[in-house]
Amino acid sequence: MELIIISAIVIFVVLQTKMVNTDELFDSNGKIISFLKEKDFDFYAMAKYGGDVDINFLINRRLKNTGVVLIIVIIFLLFNFTVINLVVGALIVGVVYKSEYTKLKSYHKRHLQQIDQLLPYYLKSIEILAQHYTIPVAISKSINTAPDVFKSGLRQMIEKIDSGDSSINPYMDFAKEFPVRDSMRMMRLLYRLSIGAQENKQEQLLTFSKSVSSLQNKSREKMYAGRLKKMENKTLIMLVATGGGTMIVVLIAMMMMMFSNQ
Repeated sequence: MELIIISAIVIFVVLQTKMVNTDELFDSNGKIISFLKEKDFDFYAMAKYGGDVDINFLINRRLKNTGVVLIIVIIFLLFNFTVINLVVGALIVGVVYKSEYTKLKSYHKRHLQQIDQLLPYYLKSIEILAQHYTIPVAISKSINTAPDVFKSGLRQMIEKIDSGDSSINPYMDFAKEFPVRDSMRMMRLLYRLSIGAQENKQEQLLTFSKSVSSLQNKSREKMYAGRLKKMENKTLIMLVATGGGTMIVVLIAMMMMMFSNQ
């Protein structure tokens, strides 16, 4: 145990003094990091920290913390190897590695309703800009006022379109990167609007507007349903607390009457 503590202190000192540059080590192994990283990690990170979050920093920090724990587990197993210790050690390393991802996913789950509401209101701004500009230009002009979580994805979309990709792929790539409610369907509609004939633009915009309004209504309905459920839960808790308190008071009164009669 003393050796494990000393090893942990040595590892901490080495990392803090930058004797080993772990950032360069991780950055030079991008393929390995991409393999280890969950496919939706970027979205969850941007949903919590905004579109300008440094994904590489978060991944490097995860790998660094996991590496420290892994080394300590290996040192422990060298001096006290059993199958149980091996399994427990592997579980500890896995939990440490997954902990940040789990936290981000939990944050997304808690704020899912709020995050889902961002897309329809953003698309409403696209609808307004599309009255005067083409869809790619409208998207480009909307980036500065777009929700932070979407900004990096919108920039990547415009870069692909400007580079000559006139297919649906830039729109679908955005929908895959930001899997909020109905993102796939709405990006398909946006793409169809971008390739539609100019003489039918108003009719296409009307169809798109109806879809956006429908999505906004769904978001509002879900928001109100969530609020109603919270109110119902609070009411239920209040009724249970009131009923329980009343029963306790009645029982105490009955017991006092029984003791007084004796």
